[in-house]
Amino acid sequence: MIEYLPLIGNATLMTLGLAFCSLLLGLLLAIVFVSLETNRLAIINKPTMVFVALLRGLPEILVVFLIYFGTPEILELFTGDYIELGPFGCGVVALSLIFASYASQTLRGAIQAIPAGQWESGAALGLSRVYTFMHIVMPQVWRHALPGLSNQWLVLLKDTALVSLIGVHDLMRQTELVNTNTHQPFTWYGLAALIYLAITLISQVLIRKLEARFTRFERGIA
Repeated sequence: MIEYLPLIGNATLMTLGLAFCSLLLGLLLAIVFVSLETNRLAIINKPTMVFVALLRGLPEILVVFLIYFGTPEILELFTGDYIELGPFGCGVVALSLIFASYASQTLRGAIQAIPAGQWESGAALGLSRVYTFMHIVMPQVWRHALPGLSNQWLVLLKDTALVSLIGVHDLMRQTELVNTNTHQPFTWYGLAALIYLAITLISQVLIRKLEARFTRFERGIA
């Protein structure tokens, strides 16, 4: 049993790397989505709303398969050459799109929850709209959006198990391989469950600290 623990440890790091990369890219995409959705031009906001709705309506595993198997075919149509993509990169892109489709709605609701007086106060102080948005509004947006985003992060963490189906040696994939060799499913799947649970508990502690920090900041500018 001990000889397999390093493999499980490396797979855990792979899972964390996959989750964090997807989180960072997903947040950037969520900001892009919410910016396009709230644009006043119908030619911009309507297609974005349809695209986000499609992402939210499709099963997550189908999005993973479409990115991993479908993207090379699309590239082949444009380039004439078959380009094989790495499973890790495709997994990050797929999970990021899934995360962004939900996180964008959380961010949009948080932006709408900010009182208009915050913008007016910034203008009264002679601050530009960009400065007001970045330094006054956006910190409050994260405060309002954090509960929703934290739940979506936990979902993202569990969704990383989906990329094991396209060959990424994450925690779930490595657990399956070890179980195939040892025929001890309860031991190894139980260990994987404990690792996921530990990551979840640590995440919740960090999230509470972030919420407390944003709360102090919000009181400071009130």
